[in-house]
Amino acid sequence: MTAAADIPLWAAIFVAFLLLGGASLALIGAIGFLRLPTFYERIHAPTLATSWGIGGIMLASMIFFSVGLGRLEIHEILIGIFVTATTPVTLMMLARAALYRDRVENDERAPPKQIDHVAARKQGSNGET
Repeated sequence: MTAAADIPLWAAIFVAFLLLGGASLALIGAIGFLRLPTFYERIHAPTLATSWGIGGIMLASMIFFSVGLGRLEIHEILIGIFVTATTPVTLMMLARAALYRDRVENDERAPPKQIDHVAARKQGSNGET
């Protein structure tokens, strides 16, 4: 007998809701990746939507196997930890590499440099403008 045969209706509905929600968020991230015009806009949609999408799918899997097998199954939390830790780091590395490349190539689409407020205050206090 499989775990699917033993799962009650309320749990099956909740698992289906989480799966559909997670898959929808992952789809929104993929569509945002395809539709947004610039690289800097494009990197946000997949990271945010995919993280939440994977969270929904992971939670659905935990509930399905915990209810179906009659014991707590939480090994999916490791997947969530790895996705949560690696997605923002990957986003920052990609964004910094692209920013460096665009600034070296003098691409006008690159975001402007931030003002160093500490250096600006020091220059202002020395009488320079």
